[in-house]
Amino acid sequence: MRIPGDDEIRALHKRWAPGREAFELVWTHCVIVCEIAEQLMGRAGPGAGADLVRAGCLLHDVGVYRLYDADGRFDHAQYVRHGVLGHELLADEGFSEAICRFCSCHTGMGLTRDDIVRQGLPVPPGDYVAESREERLVMYADKFHSKTNPPTFVTAETYAVHVRRFGAEKAAAFEAMRAVFGEPDLTPLAAEHGHALV
Repeated sequence: MRIPGDDEIRALHKRWAPGREAFELVWTHCVIVCEIAEQLMGRAGPGAGADLVRAGCLLHDVGVYRLYDADGRFDHAQYVRHGVLGHELLADEGFSEAICRFCSCHTGMGLTRDDIVRQGLPVPPGDYVAESREERLVMYADKFHSKTNPPTFVTAETYAVHVRRFGAEKAAAFEAMRAVFGEPDLTPLAAEHGHALV
């Protein structure tokens, strides 16, 4: 499997982004998620591929760019689709399924066919759940930073409260990942990037 490097991924972001502001928001978030994952990599277990995790982090949110219209307006109502849109985008670029899955399998604590049908989500019915160690680490690291306006770092406690609204199963899945991967030290990252820690 070919794993793209940082320069190639950054160039793809620049090409896909509808403008500088969108690029800065998404690229910075992806870099931060990568920094968080690198802190936790030692807990991913033997055989977890650091290069694959890095590429997955840097690519996981590329589908966000497809939620901007021609006038640069962002479609917040369709945000849940950004994962499958990113998967499609990477597949169109010729990336392997293993790379594409970082997009479609990182949303929340994973979307199942039941979640999609029960909630009436605008996503093709299917199971979009992180399976490999690398996918699970990227999904977990992503929970600690939000692209809100302004962007923020999110503590494990804050996310644990947030995820409960999606059901006990999702809260338990987060706690299970927390037990495996531990918690990142967000304070230096918040200071470095100038984002609040909530």
